[in-house]
Amino acid sequence: MDVGQKTQDTGFRVLLVDDEELYCQAIGDELARCGIASDLAFSGAEALARVETSAYQAILLDHRLPDADGIQIIPRLLSRQPEAAVVMMTAYHTIPNAVQAIRRGAEDYIVKEPSIQPIVDRVLEIKRRAEARAAANGWHEHVRAGLAGRSAGIVLVIEQLEKIAKSPDTTLLLSGETGVGKEVAARYLHRISRPANSPFIAVDCAALPANLAESILFGYEKGSFTGADQTRAGACEEAAEGTLLLDEIGDMGQQSKLLRVLENRSFHRVGSTREIPLRARVVAATNQDLQVRVEQGSFRQDLYQRLCVFPIHIPPLKERGADILLLANHFIDFFAGKLEKEIKQLDQDVTQYLLAYSYPGNVRELKNIIERAVIMTESGRIEMRHLPRRVLAGQGNNSTLTASVPLDFRPGIDTLEDLEKRMITHALRQANSVKSEAARLLGISRFQLMRRMERHGLGKKDHSE
Repeated sequence: MDVGQKTQDTGFRVLLVDDEELYCQAIGDELARCGIASDLAFSGAEALARVETSAYQAILLDHRLPDADGIQIIPRLLSRQPEAAVVMMTAYHTIPNAVQAIRRGAEDYIVKEPSIQPIVDRVLEIKRRAEARAAANGWHEHVRAGLAGRSAGIVLVIEQLEKIAKSPDTTLLLSGETGVGKEVAARYLHRISRPANSPFIAVDCAALPANLAESILFGYEKGSFTGADQTRAGACEEAAEGTLLLDEIGDMGQQSKLLRVLENRSFHRVGSTREIPLRARVVAATNQDLQVRVEQGSFRQDLYQRLCVFPIHIPPLKERGADILLLANHFIDFFAGKLEKEIKQLDQDVTQYLLAYSYPGNVRELKNIIERAVIMTESGRIEMRHLPRRVLAGQGNNSTLTASVPLDFRPGIDTLEDLEKRMITHALRQANSVKSEAARLLGISRFQLMRRMERHGLGKKDHSE
């Protein structure tokens, strides 16, 4: 059954999967009035048949279907429609189900209400974002690099980068686990905010020898020390009007001198007193919690404040379930193109394993997994035997409290915010108020836990490290 046949074809189509025909029809009619075409499916089998023959940009999927659990068929739907945004719909909301759906690749989890407007509004938002992505210059370039997706976390990162692009001299602090794409984010910001062909200079602060750090960063004059047989520019000078990325800033030894440079926007070469203006944008990146380092006394408070003018946290891939297959398919296209191979599809079992794995190495690890699989396959399909043993064994998957905490949703009483607060409180108790352990139990980063604690009023007086 097709809905919205009188709508103008915009290339955006929705699949509605729900055995409540009248409810499904009402959503389809309202979408049609908004100019969005949709198809209906009243069972899991019918939905799977639909995705074999038609392309969809969004899939609204009921949790309880007559022949299937909606959460369980998400990987099978996404194996055929990897770029579709899946939104779960249910009248029986629990936090564990929401987490399970998102980790299997759903973008969102919505509680059914008498009014269908929240669901329609969610589809309109998905459509708006899809159109914005299509219009963005260089979208596929940073998709392939890993800085892309539909998940709320990565969409926020991209939006924040595009905002700071309008402030050319603002210092940026990028945080996130190893492999999430901090340098990719810095390069994207560079491309959209700096002059064409301006340099991008990356310095690995962790690898800077203590006795050479100043010379590498600021340069030196001829004769300033033994072996200085000519004048050389440092990274700050070579960056010119481009971008200077200070990677692994938490391991930097020249903290006081860097602070002075950032405060004065100038520096001088070793062996010279002539001030040289710093024209580049400075981007610092770290996989450490610098606030903890400050509290421990191993990182300067004043430098942290100077770097933290505009902080952006890049979420780990395990929190971006909706992006895993999108990124996997773009990596397949990229590596298949390089090797001149034609890869038709991922097997359904492969899809499920990719969605279930937690990626301790983040986007970088997913990229390596796909590159290996593309190299190994000769059949045009990526199969189970092409996946690394650690993925098949589920190594790296984190246990969480979500499946064991009985936090059933009570309509009209609880909100999702209430349940999240109770889960955080429960995790803190289980972890004896150690935030890093509570974050591990919840399957989120310590940084994210701290932000959510602050939002819920669970401050330091209530729970200490």
